[in-house]
Amino acid sequence: MIRIAYVINSVEGGGAASPVPAVTAVMRQAGAAVRVFALTRRDGRALPPMVAAGLDPLVREGGEHDHVAAIRWLDAETRAWGATHLWTSLSRATILGLLLSQWRDLPAICWQHAAFLKPGNRRLLRALQSRALLWVADSDSVAQLTAHRLRVEPQRLMTWPIFAADTAAPVSAAWKPGELLRIGSLGRLHPVKGYDVLLSALAILNTQGFRPPAAFQLTIGGEGAERGRLQAMARDGGISQLQMPGFVDRPQQFLAQQHLYLQPSRSEGFCIGVHEAMVAGLPVLASDAGEISRSIQPGVTGYLVPPADPVALAGLLQRMLGSPDKLHRMGAAGRSAVTAKFSQRGFAAAGAAILSRVAV
Repeated sequence: MIRIAYVINSVEGGGAASPVPAVTAVMRQAGAAVRVFALTRRDGRALPPMVAAGLDPLVREGGEHDHVAAIRWLDAETRAWGATHLWTSLSRATILGLLLSQWRDLPAICWQHAAFLKPGNRRLLRALQSRALLWVADSDSVAQLTAHRLRVEPQRLMTWPIFAADTAAPVSAAWKPGELLRIGSLGRLHPVKGYDVLLSALAILNTQGFRPPAAFQLTIGGEGAERGRLQAMARDGGISQLQMPGFVDRPQQFLAQQHLYLQPSRSEGFCIGVHEAMVAGLPVLASDAGEISRSIQPGVTGYLVPPADPVALAGLLQRMLGSPDKLHRMGAAGRSAVTAKFSQRGFAAAGAAILSRVAV
């Protein structure tokens, strides 16, 4: 039996840690034993689902920059567990995992999720990339980036979309005249998510005197260092409709309460939030970035806007807010498209194909 040490940067809620139970379930169904090894804790919100899935996660009591201590810990703990393979996720885990794989002569399989890499990490990953048995991109868009920027050969690069549509998830109801129009977004309060661009767009609409036919509320579910700056921008721009409740631990229920989903990111990889919103039957207004560009049909399931362009975003917001009665039809089209493209069966089949390569 192969024993896969699934190495992740942290057990922070959201992001690359959230699909770990579903991904490892496919590995275990293929006959592998799997255990999660996290290099640091952060907020720990991803831990309960991993524990519930029986992954017995092991979390190091350390920080984000003590790399020598981290690789020593990883070496000792994976030896003690008897790992035969390393599966890494995100830059720090991948860099340390590739170094350890060479020292221990262990096969390494490396996820690629991010559309953006820090220059130093990019150089290190490019230098180390040949040590991996296999690279796995979480989307077609990230596969293209990985081949280009890390120079990974096609025969060592496979794609496993990190998302499978849950057709049992609750679906948003159509907006009704006289009802509050609810607009939502899920993401870290970090510059890459572009919420400052969104607030700038709303401030532009305020300056232009735009008055939509329905009163609306904008809720950004997430936490991060940008909270104070975003709140100040909302005050300065006269944006009274903004709600920031913090981390949302039940995203499907949150999305089912909205009428429109926004994702103004500067860059994206797969972007689970957009695809979950589509499953919830929401039209999406998002940046033309990453896998979002391949999933949104402009004018049919939503609209795409150039990243970091508040003027363009304001124009499309005005169009969508000005016709709230058209939103539900677009959302229904998006739900049909995303559930067909990212089925549970397809998710399992893609993972099984990768495991068949790994187990050889």
